[in-house]
Amino acid sequence: MKSKVTGLILAGGRGTRMGRVDKGLQPFRGSTLAAHVLDRLSPQAASVAINANRNLPQYQALAGTSPVLPDFLDGFAGPLAGLQIGLQFCPTELLLTAPCDSPFFPLDLAERLHAAMEAQGADMAMAVTMERDEQDAPYRQPHPVFSLIKASTLPQLEAYLDTGARRMEGFFKTLKVAEVLFDDSAAFSNINTLEELQHHERTAPAAPHDGSPAAHGAGTGDTDPPALPVAEAQRLICERIAPVEATETLPLLAALERVLAADIISPINVPAHDNSAMDGYALRGADLPGEGAREFKTIGTAYAGHPFTQAPQANECVRIMTGAPIPPGCDTVLPQELAAAIDGDQVTIAANAIRAGANLRRAGEDLQAGGIAIAAGKRIRPADMGLIASLGIGEVRVRRKLKVAFFSTGDELRSLGDKLDEGCVYDSNRYTLFGMLTRLGCEVIDMGVIKDDPQALQAALRAAAQQADAIITSGGVSEGAADYTRDIMALLGDVAFWKLAMRPGRPLAFGKVQAEQDSAWLFGLPGNPVAVMVSFYMFARPALLRMMGTQCQQQTTQARAAEAIRKRPGRTEYQRGILSTGNDGTPQVRLTGAQGSGILRSMSEANCIVVLHHDQANVAAGQMVDVMLFDGLT
Repeated sequence: MKSKVTGLILAGGRGTRMGRVDKGLQPFRGSTLAAHVLDRLSPQAASVAINANRNLPQYQALAGTSPVLPDFLDGFAGPLAGLQIGLQFCPTELLLTAPCDSPFFPLDLAERLHAAMEAQGADMAMAVTMERDEQDAPYRQPHPVFSLIKASTLPQLEAYLDTGARRMEGFFKTLKVAEVLFDDSAAFSNINTLEELQHHERTAPAAPHDGSPAAHGAGTGDTDPPALPVAEAQRLICERIAPVEATETLPLLAALERVLAADIISPINVPAHDNSAMDGYALRGADLPGEGAREFKTIGTAYAGHPFTQAPQANECVRIMTGAPIPPGCDTVLPQELAAAIDGDQVTIAANAIRAGANLRRAGEDLQAGGIAIAAGKRIRPADMGLIASLGIGEVRVRRKLKVAFFSTGDELRSLGDKLDEGCVYDSNRYTLFGMLTRLGCEVIDMGVIKDDPQALQAALRAAAQQADAIITSGGVSEGAADYTRDIMALLGDVAFWKLAMRPGRPLAFGKVQAEQDSAWLFGLPGNPVAVMVSFYMFARPALLRMMGTQCQQQTTQARAAEAIRKRPGRTEYQRGILSTGNDGTPQVRLTGAQGSGILRSMSEANCIVVLHHDQANVAAGQMVDVMLFDGLT
């Protein structure tokens, strides 16, 4: 998709609401507004251009080798003029637009707009959010400057502009437009005044203009502006991860919990023949009485594995057991309990006892020969093993096991059996990681504890990359003086460090470590024990499952909060809970007590995680909340 998209930054206005200064060039968090927009737009497009009508040398310095395009029309004709020059230049099929004064738009904007455009066969897709008016009534707010549009619409735009019209809404009415609803309204806010610019500058520390997600991740709230929302981080990881390609063929008995690498194709019909769904009597439906009752003579018995091959005649039937093949000529089974009377080989059937064709299981009703019994990408469960065996298949092709290396970092950590010096703690994270990775079905490589030493860390990462598909570390990703991971990553690979809008688990590192010809994905988790587990479940686990060739299916449900829960908007919180059944029979959840990120007992006592979403505020007792069951995290 990215190869089809050219990005266009709309910076061609006069900036009248900002005192006629050039908005895109205003200083903002260590660079300029336009630079932040460029950072967010570049990863979503094959190339980027800037539409500007003033200060072209400054914009060209920002754009580098990318073009800066003045309006084709005179007089600062508005966003449509920028769209026109963008479409005239556009070397790809699609043009993605974003204004220079909106540095917070989603990093998956192009992806979501493109999906809607494809699904609806549209000429254009635009972002839409839900807002509330002065009476607090909801309404849909379109954001036409955040749009993905086909380059082939240029003739329609130029014909519209030739009429002298300049309103975007008027032009869009000439196109088929797909609207894409985004949850975060603040992501599409623009900075119109110097006061707003100063406000946003005060609410977040300066972010580097280096293309990193740290620069991308600036939020808009006062609570934690530079933090990346959980959903956005999950999408960024998912975009980069792909399944491992290697496969192997295993005996069916060795394939439990492995991921199918190819569809299981049924070689036979299931059932193989028409058979009875009940114990009863097989007969011809045409012989059923229309009124009154009728006697049938039993001429034989059909068993599963021992069919009765004689066709009954009028007013004759065959005693039949569940699963037995239907005798020739029969198309109906009367359950024995519905017979009006049974006297030796005489069976009396009353009118309307059953309908013709009842209680038959047709050949191929479950599976037809040549059809897909189980699709590739599924983890094989016990029921799947039974189904595969029922088809006579004894071997299956599966993805090879994922190899995951893991270690803890920190001079304060001691392994079990070592003396616990003052100020030191036993390393628990490796044991929780071992358990989670083993339950996931990975081949685990335990590399122990790595000291806070740059050379030791570099050697460990190189060794891990040479033997594993993924590396998981705990600790060493915060901003502490002894956290060397950032510096080492600059030498070894392409790794981003994020501050996430979540609790517990604020710091996270993700990217690829390169060692000679080998590479591995790195997930650098926080050091606190609960944060390690939550970060693993929310980020590493879905990515590892994707590498294994399957999808993450986290089991969630809703329950009534047994007590009030404090929560501030602007971050996602994962609190440990105990799910039970209330006196009225409905699910209810209570917290395990103190929720500190170092209190591992809170995870041990819990059977679920209470998920409090990004925009959610305090929860009152009795309010419904989302819970994620631990049973689904296997």
